[in-house]
Amino acid sequence: MFEEKELEQAVEEVSELLVESTEDVSAEETPTAPAEPVAEIKNYLNPELFDNIRVIERSEMTETNETEIIDPELEKAYYGTLIDISEHQLIYGRVVGMNERDVLIDIGFKSEGIIDRSEFDDEELPTIGDQVEVYLEFIEDASGNTILSKEKADFMRRWRDLRDAFENENIITGTVVRRIKGGLIVDLGIVQAFLPGSQIDIRPIQDFDVYLDKEIEIRIVKLNESRKNIVVSHKIILEESLKEQRDALFKELEVGSILEGRVKNITDFGVFVDLGGIDGLLHITDLSWGRVNHPTEILALDDKITVKVIEYDEERKRVSLGLKQLTPHPWDDVEIKYPVGNIVDGKVVSLTNYGCFIELEPGIEGLVHVSEISWTKHIKNPSEHYSMGDKVEAKVLSIDSDERKISLGVKQLTPDPWDEIEEKFKVGSIQNGKIQNLTQFGAFVELEEGIDGLIHVSDLSWTKIIKHPKEVLEKSQEVDVRILEVSRENRRISLGYRQTQDDPWPEIVDFYNSGKEVSGQIIRVLEKGIIIQLEMDVEGIIPFGKMSKRDRRAKAGQFEIGANLSGIVMKVSPDDKKVILYKEELAGAGGLKAASANDEVKSYLKNQDTGTGEKLEFPEELLEQAKQAEQEGVSKETTDEESVSEPKE
Repeated sequence: MFEEKELEQAVEEVSELLVESTEDVSAEETPTAPAEPVAEIKNYLNPELFDNIRVIERSEMTETNETEIIDPELEKAYYGTLIDISEHQLIYGRVVGMNERDVLIDIGFKSEGIIDRSEFDDEELPTIGDQVEVYLEFIEDASGNTILSKEKADFMRRWRDLRDAFENENIITGTVVRRIKGGLIVDLGIVQAFLPGSQIDIRPIQDFDVYLDKEIEIRIVKLNESRKNIVVSHKIILEESLKEQRDALFKELEVGSILEGRVKNITDFGVFVDLGGIDGLLHITDLSWGRVNHPTEILALDDKITVKVIEYDEERKRVSLGLKQLTPHPWDDVEIKYPVGNIVDGKVVSLTNYGCFIELEPGIEGLVHVSEISWTKHIKNPSEHYSMGDKVEAKVLSIDSDERKISLGVKQLTPDPWDEIEEKFKVGSIQNGKIQNLTQFGAFVELEEGIDGLIHVSDLSWTKIIKHPKEVLEKSQEVDVRILEVSRENRRISLGYRQTQDDPWPEIVDFYNSGKEVSGQIIRVLEKGIIIQLEMDVEGIIPFGKMSKRDRRAKAGQFEIGANLSGIVMKVSPDDKKVILYKEELAGAGGLKAASANDEVKSYLKNQDTGTGEKLEFPEELLEQAKQAEQEGVSKETTDEESVSEPKE
């Protein structure tokens, strides 16, 4: 603070400065100007003006005991003129004007706020002087205007009310306006909320459209301030109203109680029944004594049904119900209703690879085994004849009440064609049939519908060894066969294909007498011998003699399939379907001249497997005897029928 002397000195300096400045101007512009302005300025800056100024020390300000009494009304009026204004808040204002586009609101700021007139409905349009609550968006926009919003004010006011309802768990009312995925949209007045499908009712709702445009009581269960999202529930209100009823009902529950209920929900495993505050589960296995694939076969939503309490858990609030338990068990008198030997009707309810199950009535099923479907056909799977739901007529074969099993038969409804099979297909007779199937071991021939016979592979040809029937026969080919054997007990018929012709082997034996030189075309070269095709559709085999495998392979490599090869007949073997030949260069020794050697060759070859040629070997002793016989010079014209010779080269 200035001291008094310093203040007077400052005033003097200012006065002198003003006087000098005035004199300079006057001298230049108006030399004869009067001196009154200077006196006025001096008077204006007279130091007496500061006589009432007093310097106050800091201690005086803090230690003063004087208390000034202020009028409360005046203080209230004063503070009323002070407004703390900030953006993004609700404030009150007074309508001071409007035009075709804007409404002017006085909010106590330096300028009026502006609200677009379109934010007011025609019925809500205020008049000048009305008090309105508005939302301050911008204190000053780019044009310097204060921007207000009535719509946002309404939203914020409604949001504030909804927040209070959420915090206090109050029940409010809303209108369902549209359906979306997973639930409904509820209009709460300016603010919209989401009502999930699972929160609409205690029971699952299949058709949400029934709630459209309807008012519904709800409670807010989730409120997100940042995103301004609201989730509501109607189910929670219903659950609270049913809680007391549920507790009272559980106290009265007993196993065996008969209750009325309504089907609330249907799943793959059962049905949920509303018992009036309590949900009970009616499992699919307790719906009927019979087979049930899905609960919808018996019940539908909202059906009113009578059920029996099977079990309940008061702590876990779970109740197990039964529907089939209200009727007697169908197996109680099954032997009376379905005696053995009776013919019954039923429906196919299950197909397996071993048979089909026929439902005679709900809870009673019989099995038609795959072997009981046809007398004559070989059924691999029942699905070849039956489909689910087919009506089937069958005969009761047996009943096991303890195991709850009934055996049924379908083929027993018709006569067994095998009863007269021996009279119809006599052994030795020739029949005509069609090839149905070819297997490794033979061919199946259908003699009549359902009656098949087997031609074994060994009965296909007199002269050739057949490895597979397809070498001779084709599927669906019609052939003549001879009945070789009929077995009614085993249900088998043996057929012969070659037996329809005379046995050519007596003639073959006469034609291929021992010692005869024959030739033919090589058809196979084996490791232990060579097979050639001879006359009369018979094969000849020339076995290798006793030699090492290397020598055999070397010998075999000298011959090609299709080339001609000759040999001397040693033996005709009808059982092996071969003519045994001898060739010196393949035997590894000279011709077999002696009768004793020939006898041993016949005896040895009799036990050989000529079908494959894998055992056709000459014993070393036999070769030694043959060599000795050659050295003795036995004549080529020897008439002994059992001798075997070969001209010397």
